[in-house]
Parts: sequence; structure tokens; C-alpha cells
Amino acid sequence: MEIFKEMAKHGHEQLIFNFDQATGLKAIIAIHNTTLGPALGGCRMLPYASEEQAIEDALRLSEGMTYKAAAAGLDFGGGKAVIIGDPANDKSEALFRAFGRFLDTLGGRYLVGEDVGTNEQDLLHCAKETSYIVGLPEAYGGSGDTGDMTAVGVIAAIQAALTYRFGTPSLKGRRIAIQGLGKVGYQLARHAHDEGADVVAADINPHVVGKAASELHIEPADPWTILETHCDILAPCALGNVVNHETIDKLDCQIIAGSANNQLEDVSMGELLRERGILYAPDFITNAGGLIQVANELTGYREDRVRHQVENIYELLLSVFQRADEDQRSTVSVAMEMVEERINMLHNIHRIFAEHYSK
Repeated sequence: MEIFKEMAKHGHEQLIFNFDQATGLKAIIAIHNTTLGPALGGCRMLPYASEEQAIEDALRLSEGMTYKAAAAGLDFGGGKAVIIGDPANDKSEALFRAFGRFLDTLGGRYLVGEDVGTNEQDLLHCAKETSYIVGLPEAYGGSGDTGDMTAVGVIAAIQAALTYRFGTPSLKGRRIAIQGLGKVGYQLARHAHDEGADVVAADINPHVVGKAASELHIEPADPWTILETHCDILAPCALGNVVNHETIDKLDCQIIAGSANNQLEDVSMGELLRERGILYAPDFITNAGGLIQVANELTGYREDRVRHQVENIYELLLSVFQRADEDQRSTVSVAMEMVEERINMLHNIHRIFAEHYSK
């Protein structure tokens, strides 16, 4: 990989490697764009097959965070951290405290929350070494788990898509297929069930599927074929790249709206979905609820304000769908253009010197 060429291609500002021999920490922090404000994004821990794969993930995810923050109207940029390691076996207090020390050296240029493979306890270890942490439990001054608020945003996105496609936001009687029953997917299943939807869901963990079937009366599905389920709404809520050249012709849905990051293999998938008549709610808008929640911790947390901002996902997506139809373009290309317009607007405003100068 030619790192600087990759950074230039996608507009990244920094790629920081952090290594601590004593704890075994191998962490990569990618900062994509800080035009709107300090970078904000989660820390992911996975047993990557190679360092190059970890770098690619950090670069791709940090770019997605820039789009997510800008689309949500937040004055934050995009960043992401990845830790190379098995979250089931390689975690320790020392490792996350070491990561916290490295994070602190950035002086607030990047603020971190949890992500795949990390949890609140990991963040609490980090917080002993740095204050640049968001998403801590309520007892420790944070806003708590972001799963439910993210799911609320996904429901708003689904309702917007239903309104645009069928003329009504009602989920009653609609069939929704959920891929992944993690902290967001499970809450999405609960909300969809409460709204009267017919929920079919899959997860690689059979215990969580059994729990959802018992508590929410969902229909269990095969995790390897869930994408092919006949449904009104497909909700990818696990890892990304699920809409790709191998899967796109197998999709049997009217709408795609889920919480997973980077659902499309690349932006060309958006045009292919449009040609197939599948309405895609861009993931960086659909799943912004959690980011909106933790960003509000930094400006004085109020749940009513957060909920109002998350519910605005509905109106934002209606405008994306309308513009995409008018321009005969994919929803993802339109959403990305809207984000770039916002970044350029604020870039121009920020050129005005507004600091106090003293000799």
C-alpha cells in the first residue's frame, strides 16, 4: 500500500501508528477531515489479518465519520481508531490505558467512543488517562449506551423511505429483515415489533437470536442467506460491504436502511441499486443517532434535544430521495454531494479570522 497516495485519494489529514511493547498495543488512528471541528469516531478492536487491512479499515471508517457528522449538522470531523487484536482474548486494563495515553497526546484533535469489539469498560480504562472520551456510562458522566438512539434514527430513516416509496410511514404489516442483532440491531427489532412490523432477523450468535425470538417474537433466519430474504425493508446492522457485486442481484427488497457502516462495497453500488428500483437510505445518515448522542455530551447533554436531532433524519432523507429522483442519480451520490456542500460552506466561513490577538 502506498499510504500517502491513499490518504491523498480520500482527503485524509493524519494516520497515526501507536505501539506499546509492554501491553502489546498496536493501534492506528486515522483523522480524515477536521474542517468542521475535532474528529469524532469510535475505536474498533478486531483480529485483522494484516496491518494493511487494519489501515484500510481505519481510513475507510474515518472518512465515513466525516460524512456522518456533516450530514447530521454536527460541527465535528471524522476520525477512527482500530486496535489490532482479538477482543475476546487480548483485552486488558493496561492495553486500554496505554491507548488512552496515546490518545491524550493529540490534545483533543480526536475524540473517541466505543465501536465493534470495544465496550464501556474499555472506555473507562482509557478515561483514566485522557479526557477525550465520549459515550461513557451515565454514572461516569456520559450519556450511556448509544444502541437505542441509533435504532431510533434507523426507524426514522425507514419511515422516510416508506413515506417516499409507499406514501405512508407506517411499519404495520411491513416485513423487515434485520442482519445482526447486536446492540443496535436488537433495539431496532424491538422498535419495529412495537410498530407492528413483521420482523425476520439473523445473527451469527444463536443465543441472541433465541432471545429475540422469545422476547420479540421475531422469525429467525439463516445468517448466511438473510440478505436474500423477501422483504419490504432490508436492515444491515452488522459489518459493512454487504451490498457488493456478489450480493446485489440476490437482494429481494424494496428499501435498504440499516445501522451498519459502509454498507456498499463502493459508491457504484448506489447506482446499481437505483437501476434495480431499490431505495437506499445512505448509511452515514441512517445510523447517525449514536454519533448525535455522544456529540451532545460535549455541548451539554439534553435527551430532548438529541431526540429532536435524531428525528430530523426523517426530513433529511426525504430531501435526499427527492433530489436523487430529480437528478436521476443515486441517493448515496446526492447525500455525499450535500455533505461536501456543507464542508465547503464552513471552510469558506472559517477563513475569516475571529481569534483574539494580544501582544
